[in-house]
Amino acid sequence: MTEENKDEAKESANSPNPSTEAWSKNWMVPVLLLMLRGLNSYGYELMEKMAKYGLSTMNAGTFYRTLRQMEKDGMVSSSWDTSEGGPARRMYSITEAGENYLKFWSTSLEQYQNMMNRFFQMYTWQPPKKEEEE
Repeated sequence: MTEENKDEAKESANSPNPSTEAWSKNWMVPVLLLMLRGLNSYGYELMEKMAKYGLSTMNAGTFYRTLRQMEKDGMVSSSWDTSEGGPARRMYSITEAGENYLKFWSTSLEQYQNMMNRFFQMYTWQPPKKEEEE
């Protein structure tokens, strides 16, 4: 591989992919709620765990703005944790409204998954081959 090709590959890997970026923004809220459903956590830890859901190329500013908006919308609540040594950290937890949103999202995804399954069943279906006439 030439140096020019290496540079192009590096730029391509670092540049945002519009389809991945849109997917990430749409999935961020339900994934955050799902994680908080299991355990209260602070922002940095949540951002690290997002990689498990394929959301690893996240802008920290966008991430924290989303958390703050979720709090304004009543889906999460936060409080300052000063129990550990070091600086205080804002701990987030899911609220009842967040649980309701997550349930709605889950139901919608289930319906979408059923529709996709039907689509691919129809797409991959092939009619039986006719026996060749003798």
